[in-house]
Amino acid sequence: MLLYPRIDPVAVQIGPVAVHWYGLMYLIGFGLFYYLGKLRAQDSWRGMSPKELDDLLFVGVLGVILGGRLGFCLFYQPEWFAAHPLDVFKVWQGGMSAHGGMLGVFAAIMIHAALHKKSFWVVADFVAPLVPLGLMAGRIGNFINGELWGRLCSYHLPWGMIFPQSGTLAPRHPSQLYEAGLEGLVLFIVLWGLSQKPRTKGVISMAFCLGYGAARFTVEFFRQPDSYIGLGLFGLSRGQWLTIPLFLIAGMIWLFVVKPPLEDKRRRDKLLERFLDS
Repeated sequence: MLLYPRIDPVAVQIGPVAVHWYGLMYLIGFGLFYYLGKLRAQDSWRGMSPKELDDLLFVGVLGVILGGRLGFCLFYQPEWFAAHPLDVFKVWQGGMSAHGGMLGVFAAIMIHAALHKKSFWVVADFVAPLVPLGLMAGRIGNFINGELWGRLCSYHLPWGMIFPQSGTLAPRHPSQLYEAGLEGLVLFIVLWGLSQKPRTKGVISMAFCLGYGAARFTVEFFRQPDSYIGLGLFGLSRGQWLTIPLFLIAGMIWLFVVKPPLEDKRRRDKLLERFLDS
């Protein structure tokens, strides 16, 4: 059993100006996205040039921040923000939604694809492997802030952690680190490896939806639900209900984007085989 180390959420403070670790984690996430994207943009078959990556990063940052904030307001505290609309702009008080951030990235991909006259799926497949490390950085930021802790666990769990901020001295799952590992590192390794060579259009995006969906849905069983929301229908959390559409999206990508080209390839292979046998 471990005790939460009480990390100061302020990384650097100069006079009245304070730089928080959580904000730095976002900068690290964007930096990793740009660095890895530059590496990938050197391969022309991925359909992205280094110059286009600069434009993509700009709209992507806007998408993550605006989508993340608006998603939190709409998905988690709609009544409060409807009554206090100006609080939407108080980002220093915290409150970002990963699902909202993904919707923002989805919009950014659409905008970038339209401006550069590219296929949405070419851009989406390029972006997908670059996202998980940013998610990991964000969850590490949650851990540093001592927020979004896990549910109660056994006293015998070696990595069970006491979060004094939770109001109890009972050990809990460090669910922020579970998410950082699964949604971040593990998903990154899978997607990075899967995208090392050309794939059918939409495959990488589908893998992201399935991978993130499975990781988030699973970890939510160990994460303490928000006190002002609790558990919903069938005992599922708000995060789990927001994750279910990702599985539906993955199914739609398979049926309407991935499967038709695969069937066309099989037909071509059969025709070629018949020609060679004749």
